[in-house]
Amino acid sequence: MKKPTYITDYEAWCKEFNYFFPVQVRFSETDAFGHLNNTQAFVYFEHARIQFLKVVGLMTLWMKTDDLIPVTADLQCDYFKQVFFDEALRIGVKVMSIGTSSVELHYIILNEQNQVCMTGRGRIVQISKRTGASKGWNDETLSLLKKGQIKTG
Repeated sequence: MKKPTYITDYEAWCKEFNYFFPVQVRFSETDAFGHLNNTQAFVYFEHARIQFLKVVGLMTLWMKTDDLIPVTADLQCDYFKQVFFDEALRIGVKVMSIGTSSVELHYIILNEQNQVCMTGRGRIVQISKRTGASKGWNDETLSLLKKGQIKTG
């Protein structure tokens, strides 16, 4: 398997995931060839990202404010194994790096045999709803983001 450029040490990178969320492949997510449509990976990344942000407390924080929101700035997926209807998958997400107003998240999608089917990366930016300008993280937000960098088990 050719490693994506955003992964330097593949074995270590795989072990750093601490947050996983299950997904069952639905029939409507497959294409005419019977395998998972390539666009669905991005929906799975979104699902894992939102669940992760809920778990670390960021969704609650963002829902309390009238102005600050997260937006996806870029998103990438690399495909390694085909996925088919009714497969049980686990989508892992972790914080790779934190900028002044952005955070880079990495993703891994594993099948029931614990094989890597897809990997991905993306950046979300905190912006003002009113102006559209990026807004730096405050101490509380930084603390919550850092929870996603800690491997506890």
